[in-house]
Amino acid sequence: MKFSFFLLVFTTTLFAQTDYPKDYFSPPLDIPLQLSGNFGELRPNHFHAGFDIKTLQKEGLNVYAVADGYVSRIKISTFGNGKTIYIDHPNGFTSVYGHLQKATDSIESFIKKTHYKEQSFEIEMYFKPNEMPVKKGQLIALSGNSGASEGPHLHFEFRDTKTEKIINPMFFGFDALLKDSKKPIVSNLYAFPLDSKTTVNNSQRPIPVNLSLQKDGTYLADKVISNGKIGFGIIAFDYDDVSFNRNGVFDVNLSCNGKSIFGYQFNTYAFDEMRYINALIDYSRYKKTGQRIQKLFMDPPYNLSIIKTDAENGVVSVVPNLTSVCNLEVSDFFGNKTKIAIPVEYDILTTIIENEPVVSNYVVKASKDCFFEKDKCSVFFPAGTFYNDFNLNFDAKNGVLTVHDDTVPAHTNFTISIENDSFSLGQKDKVFIGRIDGGRVSYNTTRKKDNVYEIRVKTLGQYKLVLDTITPVIKIAKSIEGKRLDNQKRLQVSISDGMSGIKSYNGYLNGKWILMEYDNKTKLLTHDFSDGIVAEGDNELKVVVVDNVGNSATFETHFLRNQKK
Repeated sequence: MKFSFFLLVFTTTLFAQTDYPKDYFSPPLDIPLQLSGNFGELRPNHFHAGFDIKTLQKEGLNVYAVADGYVSRIKISTFGNGKTIYIDHPNGFTSVYGHLQKATDSIESFIKKTHYKEQSFEIEMYFKPNEMPVKKGQLIALSGNSGASEGPHLHFEFRDTKTEKIINPMFFGFDALLKDSKKPIVSNLYAFPLDSKTTVNNSQRPIPVNLSLQKDGTYLADKVISNGKIGFGIIAFDYDDVSFNRNGVFDVNLSCNGKSIFGYQFNTYAFDEMRYINALIDYSRYKKTGQRIQKLFMDPPYNLSIIKTDAENGVVSVVPNLTSVCNLEVSDFFGNKTKIAIPVEYDILTTIIENEPVVSNYVVKASKDCFFEKDKCSVFFPAGTFYNDFNLNFDAKNGVLTVHDDTVPAHTNFTISIENDSFSLGQKDKVFIGRIDGGRVSYNTTRKKDNVYEIRVKTLGQYKLVLDTITPVIKIAKSIEGKRLDNQKRLQVSISDGMSGIKSYNGYLNGKWILMEYDNKTKLLTHDFSDGIVAEGDNELKVVVVDNVGNSATFETHFLRNQKK
């Protein structure tokens, strides 16, 4: 994996800042700004790309364009940001509004027409500057809970229109809408021994270091005693004065003996850097405990642009006859700062906590292509798949392929192949390679050639061939067969599939395709009668659902409706 070293002269300002317009953009909501998530916050496999703005725990709040511009893109998805609008502004920035309930006025009308034109709920549209202009403060949508949202809120972000890099909204004057007088909290400090010969405070494993609050408000760490190369890590978060949610910190800087050696600031970065979060944190500990320890060193280095470091990549060499003091500063965007002094001393201590044993029978070299095979099962790791070399547990037994476990993060896809000739010609199209996670089996898009099944994935673990001949399930909460639905505004059915998962769904009224919006969280398909497809009198409803291997289910019923009532 290529890397450009950052050999920097650190000053009081760790990162040079671009001049962003402070008064150009207005808030996207007309209620006081409260955040449930901030920019750069640590999330599974990614850094958070913007603000999550609270919407009073409900949907339907007005969402406004933050400046003049034009709608450049609309994406409707059952996952991710759900219903999302992108607006390009003439000053070179793009604003993004996600998890919407729906758009408004002409924007919503265009979206609805596109659903019916493409006969699909999931759509994506791009526009030219003169096709859908908007004015600052124009109502463009209602807030919602669509996509992968865990509750009603507005996801809001800024991007550089040309590069598509995401930018911290604080730089655009949004800090003036928030109050934050609280210092970030460093709840845990860890010391990491970085080679097999090094111990830290009697431990060959990462070990917590106690912190003591001093009279001046700073913290003093217990002495760190070691005999080799070490690194530090922290668990840190921040509160503002009004939201009471744990948010991410903005700026981290570690220095040793007066020299800055490692730091990062959540200012701007590219989407293709997102997965480097798994290199920044102690991924193994995260998967085992749910704790995200942010490592203040790179071993080995990786290309995350927010990191600035010295030639040693934040690694501290503890040598005889030299007592060091490392200083850690963790800040929020408002300049509130937590300071920790860490005394470091050389000594050879008895090892009490030994390295954690690893069950393995192979070694993966991260910089080289690696191929492993057993009993007609194989895995291929292209060079650069992983951040570090590691001992691999690889085995095939009783129809289950073990490719280590998900305590080692993969940065890019690798290939798993399984050969099996026991399936009939009619069964082959119903077979996929599934990942086993406890009692669940998750679907992976599987390519088939002769008797070989192949997938490309980014997660280590156990895999097996799965035959899925079970059709999806379509249910309606309360039968509408032959009943009058004069007063109902919509109809709903639930859909599910316990094996390969749902690939497509289509609804029809009296033979005409109808828009049925799918909510992945509730598994509900919803059709709004205001679309105007429902007929006077008798209506025939048909819903067809297909899973990922082609099993199909059909639900049919009929109901009555008086349109004139």
